Amino acid sequence: MNERRMKILELVNTEQRLTVVQLAAAMNVSQVTIRKDLDYLESRGLLRREHGAAVLDNSDDIQGRMAINYAGKLEIARAAAALVTGGETVMIESGSCCALLAEELAAAQRGITVLTNSVFIAEHLRRFPETRVILLGGEYQNQSQVLVGPLVRQNAEAFFVDKLFLGTDGFAPATGFSGKDLLRTEAVQAMARRAEKTIILTESHKFKRQGVVAQFAVTDVHTVVTDSGIPPNTSAQLRQNGVNLHIVETAIEPHGAARKEEETP
Repeated sequence: MNERRMKILELVNTEQRLTVVQLAAAMNVSQVTIRKDLDYLESRGLLRREHGAAVLDNSDDIQGRMAINYAGKLEIARAAAALVTGGETVMIESGSCCALLAEELAAAQRGITVLTNSVFIAEHLRRFPETRVILLGGEYQNQSQVLVGPLVRQNAEAFFVDKLFLGTDGFAPATGFSGKDLLRTEAVQAMARRAEKTIILTESHKFKRQGVVAQFAVTDVHTVVTDSGIPPNTSAQLRQNGVNLHIVETAIEPHGAARKEEETP
């Protein structure tokens, strides 16, 4: 994923639909180059080709959500990846930022082991055979492509890791972090009990709303990795409660399609 392809994705993300001619003019490259770029982006499920044009895939599954604010999410993922050392075993829950984190770790060939309840992440890492993946079994949720239920807890109890990476759906100063799905929230809480550090990857606009299920109190979270759009009072509260805050320079704003997303990043 080079800078030109990320720019193409950003333009399509903004306009929803752009022709090959428009993209070639905007990027100052040939239409042949643009078509090759679109082939690559389509092969990764980040957009669709349609009658000589590129359109954003607004499906609500995780692969569709990865394309929304891709560059900003990638920055968050890279900042989180810097927290992992070579040969480490980590837990990674589902979500688009978490999927990009898993890819960053695997692509760096650090010899890591990934424990996850995300079928999508396990499948996404097939291109990196040197990365060991352990899938925590459970009941399959088709839309989110995650495994939930008591089997996740039972499987997680067999392990102990230093770090769990996950997303969140919302935040409130009085109650902390929150989710939108009870079973997913219970699964990630079970995973957190087997991790020394709980690390949340999230876009800053998640701090401006609240989910319906209590996820974690602020004091239960070790680190938050987010973008520079986080409200100052929220960042101050997190730091006052001992949370390590890593802020990437990009400010990620909710997009039209992103407002539909409303699940973990």
